[in-house]
Amino acid sequence: MKIAYYLLGYLIYPFSFLFPRSKRIWVFGSFRGSFNDNAKYLFIYASENKPDITSIWLSQNKNTVSLVRQLGLKSYSIFSLKGIFYSLRAKYWFYNSYTSDILFFTSGGSTCINLWHGVGLKKIEFSIKSGALSDIYVKKTFKQRFFYPQVFRRPDYFLSSTEFQSIKFAEAFRINVSKCLNLGYPRNELLIETESERMQFVERYEPVETKEIIEKIKSFNKAFIYMPTWRDSQKDLFSQTFDLQYLNEIMFDKKSLLILKPHANTTIDSRKLSMYSNIMVINNKVDIYTILPYTNVLITDYSSVLYDYILMKEKDIILYLYDYNEYINARDFNYPFHENVVGKCVSNFSELVQCIKDEDYRIDEAKRLEIKNRFWGNQANNICEEIISRVTL
Repeated sequence: MKIAYYLLGYLIYPFSFLFPRSKRIWVFGSFRGSFNDNAKYLFIYASENKPDITSIWLSQNKNTVSLVRQLGLKSYSIFSLKGIFYSLRAKYWFYNSYTSDILFFTSGGSTCINLWHGVGLKKIEFSIKSGALSDIYVKKTFKQRFFYPQVFRRPDYFLSSTEFQSIKFAEAFRINVSKCLNLGYPRNELLIETESERMQFVERYEPVETKEIIEKIKSFNKAFIYMPTWRDSQKDLFSQTFDLQYLNEIMFDKKSLLILKPHANTTIDSRKLSMYSNIMVINNKVDIYTILPYTNVLITDYSSVLYDYILMKEKDIILYLYDYNEYINARDFNYPFHENVVGKCVSNFSELVQCIKDEDYRIDEAKRLEIKNRFWGNQANNICEEIISRVTL
C-alpha cells in the first residue's frame, strides 16, 4: 500500500508543475497534520490581515481540519478534492518542516517557504554526518530518495534569525544564504506580547484546556517546566531521569508546580503521573508557546527551546545534562556547547534537586543578552508581515 501511494504520487508530481498557480492563494501546513508552530501563527495572521488572499490550512488529519474550521478559518483535508485543488493552485506554500507537511507530490511550481521550528546548536539535515539520521543525508540511496523526496526538495526561502544561524541553515538545506530570511519566528511574538494581547489570542484561538492550564499555573508560587530534547535510545525519559515522588514533595513544600512537556516523539504514560499533586503533564495537543510566558524556570538540556525562552525577561534556566558526554559524542554540533548556552548546569539528579531547593538557578543577565543577540539579533517588529512582504513580492 505504501509503495502504491508513492508510485501514484510520482505519476502526479510532474503534472503539478503544469497547473497555473495564483499569488492570491496561500496554503499552510505542519508536521503530522497538526495545527501548530510558526505556520500556525503566520496562517492566523494572514487570515486576519490579508482579506484579499485565500489562506488555507491543509492537513492529513481530519481532527485538525475540524479544529481549524471551528475557529472560523479555512481548512481542508489534503486528500479531499478541494485540498488537492488548492495545493495545486497555491503559489505560496508555508510549512514547518518539509513540503510533506502539506503534500510533496502537488508542490511542483509553487514557491516553498520553510518556516522551520528552532534555532540552536545541533547540526541538522545535510549537515549531519553521524547518528541515526545520517543514513538519509549521507548515503542518499535510491530507497531514501524514493520514500523521502521531501527531504531533497530545497526550499525557495528559509526562515532564520541571524546571519550567525543562516550560514548553518544554508549549509544544512543546500541553499544560498541569501535565501535565508533573518527575521525571527512568528510563534515567539506571543512570548513578548503584553498579557492583554496574549490572553486575547488564547481566548480567540486556543482550547479551554489551555486556559485551564494557565489558571492552574497561576495558583502556584512558581512554575518549573521540563522540556528535554529527543533521544534516539530512550522513550519514557521522565521516569528514567527523575525520582518523581521526591520531586513532587519538593514542589509541594515550595508551593510550586513542575510541568513535564515531552518531545513530540517521546512516549509517556500520563496516567502514572496523574497521582502527583504538584506535577502535571502537558500533551502535544497543547500549544506550549501559550504556556511558556506563565512559567518561571525552564529545565532543559540540548533543546532549542532554550533560545526561545531567553527572549523573555526575568526567567531562569537549569540545564540538566545527566548524559552530556554521551550525547555530545553521539550528535554533531555546529558550535561549542557551553559557550553558546546560558543557565545553571547540573550533571545528575542530586545536583538538580539541590539546585531547586537552594533556588540556585538565576541566570546572568549579561550572558542572556549576549546569547540572545547572537541567536536572534534585532528581530523584526512585525515578523509575520515582514515574512509576507519578503516572499510574496
